[in-house]
Amino acid sequence: MIGHIDSYNPESQSGVIKTDGKSFAFHTDDWVSDVAPDVGDDVIFVPEGEIAREINLAGACLAPPKEVKNKYLAAVLALVLGWAGAHRFYLGFYQLGVIQLVLTVILYVTGFPGFAFLWAFVESILLVTGNMNKDAKGRPIK
Repeated sequence: MIGHIDSYNPESQSGVIKTDGKSFAFHTDDWVSDVAPDVGDDVIFVPEGEIAREINLAGACLAPPKEVKNKYLAAVLALVLGWAGAHRFYLGFYQLGVIQLVLTVILYVTGFPGFAFLWAFVESILLVTGNMNKDAKGRPIK
């Protein structure tokens, strides 16, 4: 059956899939895709009563993912604001962006701000050379 994720709570790792006016509860234990669920994602699943099982992203089954983010914009963000994790936020890696920002503050306070800038510079090179080539949803970067 095909539906879309109406709600999802990352803390409880559960949510609701809606299709044809019906709601199906799910837990990430039944999630097949490598990418974490997100509200609005279209999914294919096997209904068992009011519970969804064997859930996979519909796009993963129907067509290859489309490129959405630009690697050169991400590389420029890494060069200019990489110390703040701006390129990570742009690519959807929010937790890594926050970690990078907090680590930069810690390195600045302890007197080693150069390491944060070095990290950002290396990641800008990885973006341009194609070694960092996917966003947080697993889609290729153009």
